[in-house]
Amino acid sequence: MNVRRSAAVLAAVAVLGAAAPAAADSSPSPTPQALPSALYGDTDPQYDGVWRQSLALLAQHAAGAEPPKAAVGWLTGQQCADGSFAPFRADSSAACDAKTMVDTNQTAAAVQALAALGGHDAVTEKAVGWLKSVQNKDGGWGYTAGGASDTNSTSVVIGALAAADEKPGEVKNSGKSPYDALLGLELPCTGEGAGAFAFQPEKDGSLAANADATAAGVLGALGRGLLVEPGKGDGEAAGSCVKASTPEQAAANGAAHLSGELTAEGHLLAVTPGGEEQPDFGNTADAVIALAARGDAAQADKSYVWLEKNAADWAAQSGPAAYAQLILAAHATGADPRDFGGTDLVKQLQAAGPAAPEKTTKATEKAEDEKDESSPFGVWWFVGVCLVAGIGIGFLISNRTKRQQP
Repeated sequence: MNVRRSAAVLAAVAVLGAAAPAAADSSPSPTPQALPSALYGDTDPQYDGVWRQSLALLAQHAAGAEPPKAAVGWLTGQQCADGSFAPFRADSSAACDAKTMVDTNQTAAAVQALAALGGHDAVTEKAVGWLKSVQNKDGGWGYTAGGASDTNSTSVVIGALAAADEKPGEVKNSGKSPYDALLGLELPCTGEGAGAFAFQPEKDGSLAANADATAAGVLGALGRGLLVEPGKGDGEAAGSCVKASTPEQAAANGAAHLSGELTAEGHLLAVTPGGEEQPDFGNTADAVIALAARGDAAQADKSYVWLEKNAADWAAQSGPAAYAQLILAAHATGADPRDFGGTDLVKQLQAAGPAAPEKTTKATEKAEDEKDESSPFGVWWFVGVCLVAGIGIGFLISNRTKRQQP
């Protein structure tokens, strides 16, 4: 859902109130000190450290892989005492203060990742408490506490609430829920961009269609986060735009808009001022996840196939958050992220972080079990020998949970 912008954009976002962090690492200036070994990526984490770490952990979990404990520990250690997260705190032993640039997006992403992994209730409960405390009166959230509500931030927080077993529609301020905020950010069914979501209203109050916000808005309106289970779509392919009075209809309208934008080329386009149109890999991955969540499997699959053929180089250049986006898109469509057009996305992502434990996937476990069973002695002989030797045997199993989403 956005999930996915560049770290350079994030820098501006913190100042301008923009939506969410970049899914892909841009080319920020180098950090003055060595980066923590448990952090994913080797670019400056000042604007997206927690974001990309959260996506990396969530993507590994989606792929049935157990993230390294050091990486999880780094993420939990970034939390401030009030429950919020900043993008990066070089010295996490120092207390957060008024100068610590905490934000809703990093906090919500951390909640989604840690809730999926399980065993971090104290961290996620405190983070959710902080998110509730900074909800705007229109029911939504801005990038920073008190900032004007935007579609991306509101949606990623909805995903966090759902991941933490909250009911987003019941989380209100002044009688307004986050769904009320999203309905106010969707374009009407007439005119250009019908049914799409805007990031925020323009200065004159008008709404302009935004593909990234629309992908995020569809997930948010469905009450979902970034982790979308395959085959769990809420409906069929969206039809024509119908005035939305419910979040479900808003999601259908947004999905119809995305499908229309994707149909021609199979991907979304990025337009830079004065530049030529280029494929927008990150937003296309976000759109795939949103459409899969909505139930538009046909278009989601088509665009995923396009990503499979074209996005590997983009991910290699962009870093761990980009790999994570593609893994989450593969998961949502039921594809294999270990065979992404010949690229093993999971392996590439893990190579960008601390060493992962061996035998982390269910597929690996099955292969090992079959190997044991084919032995002339069998697995029970092995267990018996280990017990005699006084070694406690434990089978490493994936803690992957089928929930959600997020």
